[in-house]
Amino acid sequence: MNAAELKEEDKALQLWYKYKLHRSIELRNEIVLQYTGLVKKIVLRFKGSYSNFGQLDDMVNQGIIALIDAVEKFDPDMGNKFETFASLKIRGSVIDFMRKQDWVPRNQRNLAKELDDVYQELYTSYGHEPTKQEIADRMRITSVHLEKILEQRHNSIILSYEEAINEKMMVAAPLIINDSDVNSPEAGLLYNEMKEKLIEVIGQLNEKERLVISLYYYENLKLREIAEVMSITESRVSQIHSAAVIKMKNKLIHY
Repeated sequence: MNAAELKEEDKALQLWYKYKLHRSIELRNEIVLQYTGLVKKIVLRFKGSYSNFGQLDDMVNQGIIALIDAVEKFDPDMGNKFETFASLKIRGSVIDFMRKQDWVPRNQRNLAKELDDVYQELYTSYGHEPTKQEIADRMRITSVHLEKILEQRHNSIILSYEEAINEKMMVAAPLIINDSDVNSPEAGLLYNEMKEKLIEVIGQLNEKERLVISLYYYENLKLREIAEVMSITESRVSQIHSAAVIKMKNKLIHY
């Protein structure tokens, strides 16, 4: 970190301590303004995935409300990054808003659930990951139809996955738990265990699935951008992503 970056970090920390001391709305709003880009970044990633979801302004508003709440509850003395703390709250708020809008058609939700159930059933019966053909045969559809379902069901599958992971992270993250438990060593252990479990599960995916998950979740690329990186179609990225999420959900189901 160069001198200019250190100066900016020190300036930001001073602002946090001034707000902690005075708790003024003006200082709070000044901090909020510095992180509005984080809200837009999270919301736009969802928007890039759900092209049928048009209430972008409402999603941003929900994210801003969560950001304000995060600023009011954050304690810089704990030595954690505010971006991590705020991101969990913003994502949780946006996911909750989308869920309440019931934007995924019922037939899509039903097909997504059937796909999950069949995968789990076959995995339990065979003792290994079922092939797409085995899944298609059990669902009594063609492999082409299954690929179409994987592509079209990206919305409902990814929302369920993001909701489940965000919920677990909210419980596990030491910064998110009840104030009375802030210093609990169990919270830190659970948080680290959750991260290790996710790393383990991602490591069991095939190469293309790992790349898509990495680019989508860690690099925050949109499906279109991932398609360009991998030189494949956006629909193929959606299929790979959906297949990877189903595998991860299955491996995390008892965690």
